[in-house]
Amino acid sequence: MESAMNAQIRPSSARGHANHGWLDSHHSFSFGSWHNPNAMGFGPLRVINEDVVQPGRGFGTHPHRDMEIVSYVLSGHLGHRDSEGNNGVIRPGEVQLMSAGTGITHSEMNGSNSEPVHFLQIWLFPTEAKTKPRYAQKDFGQQPGLTLVASPDGRDGSLVIGSNTDIHRALLTAGASPTVALRQQHAYVHVASGTLDVNGSRLTAGDGMSLSDVSTLSLTAHDDVNALIFDLPRGS
Repeated sequence: MESAMNAQIRPSSARGHANHGWLDSHHSFSFGSWHNPNAMGFGPLRVINEDVVQPGRGFGTHPHRDMEIVSYVLSGHLGHRDSEGNNGVIRPGEVQLMSAGTGITHSEMNGSNSEPVHFLQIWLFPTEAKTKPRYAQKDFGQQPGLTLVASPDGRDGSLVIGSNTDIHRALLTAGASPTVALRQQHAYVHVASGTLDVNGSRLTAGDGMSLSDVSTLSLTAHDDVNALIFDLPRGS
């Protein structure tokens, strides 16, 4: 197992937190009114917000540009509408990717009038600025295992992301111990639920971990785990 000497755990308790009533949000990296100079992102990965939006509420129409935005629903239904004419609902097992490019406006609303929606909102800086806006959404199912959900070249059926980043989804059952061969040399792991060992370090729900100069991640799930793994460029 590869050493995790160049690793840093970002515990859930150290995240920023904002509760607006209709929105309860935890920020892994600086966001909004919460600013931590030691948590400005990791390489192109700039935002991981864990959001719970109450029934019938959501984010009204607002603009983005030059950002790759990934929405990953943990429970409930997330409605999406944008200025490119896309209109749909994202459910658990599905991943939405929006390349804001030269500019796009969109809204994100709870798709239910009775149940909250719980999701991760993720932002990454693009490799190139001022590209044409793009939108994609795919159902990857919910079978246990590792799944590549986004990559620059769309390999293995993944969504095409305009950032030099591979995003793997890990849905693991207790006792599962897969390895992830990294294409690059830096990685960030975010655990949405469950207890997961990464190269010998234990993470629980809401924790994140950055790793530098590694080529392989060794994972061990201690219960049902839902996590995302970001394979990032060297120099992050």
